[in-house]
Amino acid sequence: MNDGKRTPWIVGVSGASGTPYAAAVLRGLLAAGESVDLVVSRASRLTLLDETGIAFRDAHWREDLAAWLARGADGKPDAFAVDPADPGDVRYWAAGDLAAGPSSGSYPAKGMLVVPASTAAVAGVALGLSKDLLQRVASVTLKERRPLVVCVRETPLNGQTLKHMVALDEAGAVVLPASPAFYAGATHIQDLVDFVAGRVLDAAGVPHQLYRRWEGELGGALSSD
Repeated sequence: MNDGKRTPWIVGVSGASGTPYAAAVLRGLLAAGESVDLVVSRASRLTLLDETGIAFRDAHWREDLAAWLARGADGKPDAFAVDPADPGDVRYWAAGDLAAGPSSGSYPAKGMLVVPASTAAVAGVALGLSKDLLQRVASVTLKERRPLVVCVRETPLNGQTLKHMVALDEAGAVVLPASPAFYAGATHIQDLVDFVAGRVLDAAGVPHQLYRRWEGELGGALSSD
């Protein structure tokens, strides 16, 4: 939680399909009272435009973020109540700004969540590259021994990507495939998205109520309807 000294979670959004996952994670962090530093890669802007129709602009990032957070996974533009003028405690850093605050280990941060993570992002982080701010911040997160959650969104996976995922695991990251479950009683696409987002927040230790947890009761989701 924010206790006077701002210590954000850094959310990196790469170019993989799955921008609703990122929106759900951002909403979950803000609902939990967390501060967020946001890095949106150049490739992810194309995906965001394709999946939502939103053109994410550096000069208008706050209003574009609000529109993104308000949009449901089914494409409805006003599925969530978000103030266009103030979506929450979010600081935005351009992906090409390698001098940004989070590029240094001395910058205070709780950790980083990469969601969705493309295979290119997985490879770059596993190899220790810093071709953009997202990769640089992920490398900093690992070297500072802070939590790094990498929500991989790709299928099928080839051998090289699997090796990169093992390398991330060995480096201390949590590799979390965007793999929705059905035991929570999903009845809508948003439920499946929220399950994955909830698992990302679980890995970061951030409380949320995004999905129904397993309690050992077969058919529990059906009986609760």
